[in-house]
Amino acid sequence: MQTAPLFAEIADAPDGGRAVWLEAEDGVRLRLGYWLPPKASGTLLLFPGRTEYVEKYGRAAHEFTRRGFAMAAVDWRGQGLADRLAGDVLSGHVDFFGDYQRDVRAVIRAAEALDLPKPWYVLGHSMGGCIALRAVHEALPVAGAMFSAPMWGIRMAQALRPLAWSIGWGSRRLRLDHFYAPGTQAEPYVLSEPFATNKLTRDRAMYQYMIDQTRAKPELGLGGPSLRWLHEALIECRALMRMAPPELAGLTVLGTAEDIVDPADIHRLMARWADAPARGHLALLEGARHEVMMEDPETRRTVFDMLAAFMHAPDRFDLDTTPDQPSAATS
Repeated sequence: MQTAPLFAEIADAPDGGRAVWLEAEDGVRLRLGYWLPPKASGTLLLFPGRTEYVEKYGRAAHEFTRRGFAMAAVDWRGQGLADRLAGDVLSGHVDFFGDYQRDVRAVIRAAEALDLPKPWYVLGHSMGGCIALRAVHEALPVAGAMFSAPMWGIRMAQALRPLAWSIGWGSRRLRLDHFYAPGTQAEPYVLSEPFATNKLTRDRAMYQYMIDQTRAKPELGLGGPSLRWLHEALIECRALMRMAPPELAGLTVLGTAEDIVDPADIHRLMARWADAPARGHLALLEGARHEVMMEDPETRRTVFDMLAAFMHAPDRFDLDTTPDQPSAATS
């Protein structure tokens, strides 16, 4: 693996971070960033959401390494410094959602080659939660699965769902599926949406952190999804919701003010997982928006403490006995 850039000046990450280039089975180039604290108790494989990139989780790397875990994050195909897949480099595009599993396999090969400390755990945020759930069903070698506002459904008005399906289907047949999905644009969200109306976080400083990164390194930015991506995402979410819960302990954290992914699908899947032999847990964070790991300081502390407690004992984890969670409710 060749060394890849890691923009430490914008990441606000622990010292000593490194990045390497990976190659998926189909030749697509990806980037993996990782941080290794002394005597790590295991490694968190962080699966970012759509539009995201390694440096966005620099502050999260601080949180996990100070709690004794190594952390690795990936630039998925089509975003970050990974190969862009459309003629318009700002379009969030993928040919098939299953292609992300090629990226997952490249991450696992790299984790083995880098000898990242075991046990491994996965944390999937938003789109990364969709990718992670599929990977867990396909025997991802992790000791526990965690999700942050996972994209198991996309938030939209019920009346628009048939339209979204039909537009996605039709655009593929007319070879127009590279166009942006309705209501989206080429400009990155954080550069076009004022803080007052954003759906990501209540914390102004964290929102500015995202803005500053995107302005400093425009090559990391990404705009709206393509019609092809949207159609593929709808297909994958529907398939995952029809599957039985994984045979693995799980934890999902979700803000009660979530307005990007569909909370109803998360509640439905976690209700089934809660009754499964390998129990799933759902923690609701009062007032939090989509980026629960980038919310106000109290919420962030709650989230990272909870995730670390789960990694220390995924099979014995109990939300009711996890200490010091003033802003968390359970379901």
